[in-house]
Amino acid sequence: MSKKKTFGSSSERTEQLYQQMTLFFNEAEALEDTENRNTEITVEQYKRKQKTGCFDKLPENIETYTVEHELSEEERRCPDCGEEMEVIGKKITKHLEMIPAQVRIREDVYFTYACKKCHENEADTPVIETPQPNPVIKGSFASAQAIAHLMTQKFVMHSPLYRQEQELKQKGIELSRQTMSNWFITTSKLWLEPLYERMKELLLKESVLHADETTLQVLKTKDKPTATKSYMWLYRTSGCCETPIVLYDYRPNRKSENAETFLKEFKGYLHTDGYKAYRGIENVTIVGCWAHARRRFCEALEVLPEEQRKGSTAAIGLDYCGKLYEIEKKMKDKRPEDRLKDRQGQAKPLLDAFFAWAKSLRNIAPKSKLGKAVNYLIEEETYLRRYIEDGRLEIDNNRAERSIKPFVIGRKNWLFANTPSGAKASATAFSIIETAKENDLDPYEYLKYVFEKAPNLKENESIDILLPWNAPDDCRSKAAPSTE
Repeated sequence: MSKKKTFGSSSERTEQLYQQMTLFFNEAEALEDTENRNTEITVEQYKRKQKTGCFDKLPENIETYTVEHELSEEERRCPDCGEEMEVIGKKITKHLEMIPAQVRIREDVYFTYACKKCHENEADTPVIETPQPNPVIKGSFASAQAIAHLMTQKFVMHSPLYRQEQELKQKGIELSRQTMSNWFITTSKLWLEPLYERMKELLLKESVLHADETTLQVLKTKDKPTATKSYMWLYRTSGCCETPIVLYDYRPNRKSENAETFLKEFKGYLHTDGYKAYRGIENVTIVGCWAHARRRFCEALEVLPEEQRKGSTAAIGLDYCGKLYEIEKKMKDKRPEDRLKDRQGQAKPLLDAFFAWAKSLRNIAPKSKLGKAVNYLIEEETYLRRYIEDGRLEIDNNRAERSIKPFVIGRKNWLFANTPSGAKASATAFSIIETAKENDLDPYEYLKYVFEKAPNLKENESIDILLPWNAPDDCRSKAAPSTE
């Protein structure tokens, strides 16, 4: 279904498409035409007015400054008697200002001090130097702010390095994409990888995880043709975890040994799709994904003519899936133990009926859309039933799919990685950034904090203070919480 949304034909009619294109190319005129227009809507015996146009609210949690506009002393003179007039009121208007990113050079001066009196007395002269913090990259003019900004632009805003290079050039800054790439790889290896490894330790101690994988093209891979697919694997915590962790793992192939190696220390439930690479991992219990099962019935329904859909086998299968999701929706906010009880009482009988119905079907072409949907359901029965065994489990693997989506969107912009080391650095950066976002942090502020703090950790300080959930309040995101 996701591929259909991206590449499939639109269901809108020609007239609707024309209206959308008109709005796109004549946006200002269209908005001006509707901004002050009211329409009347009749709702059950009464009418109400609905305003159209743009009515977004100003953010409440960003910096505000005040500019006061006063009349000159001469202008404040009373036109009748000449006395100076007093303020009796004021009108306030608010505007949202956007200032382009500023590029500047910071010059740090660290003074050295000596005792003048000791020097005059020809005694040993004490000399004290102002302490200088360790830089993010020794011998480089890169700052923590600069690298955090460039990383955020690439991995959050999906702006490729060549585009950032062009934007900086417009500001008179000659900073090559090769230099930026070197900064990414160096800081990733020095400061982000240790943090990644620590988060991996914590991730593998969890009892419920999600996994997924997607393709990545790496140009300069040893002993592999350029067009050969590499893979970005994803592992993340489930909804029952208080401190979310999202980790990407770059691998040159999709072999099962990759998952086995990463999950070697893990024991528990693992949510996956139907990919069999996860199934031979020791001490891991696989949980199937109902979203994949439902998607197949949906695809089977869509290939039918409109008049044949109602009451069809595909529609019945899709209805079963819908009822299972409806049960989950009602128990969304319940405790795991209560959710388990409800699943056993409500979902289990429905599952029994669903699988019995699927096994009773005959004369379905196995290679048809419907045949594939039914066969998937029957073959995956053991794994699809598993979510009702524990209240902490989820009905599908959508949590992993949502987490891998930012990488997929980014890949559409920068298309490929140049080298395996670059791909690994990207995986590490994505992991840190997505974990930060899951913990309600601002990616830029958090990366800046890590790049400033990590090089200057004291001997008695643990790397744990750099973990996202231990970050200072300055790193908190100012974005409003999602309503989805």
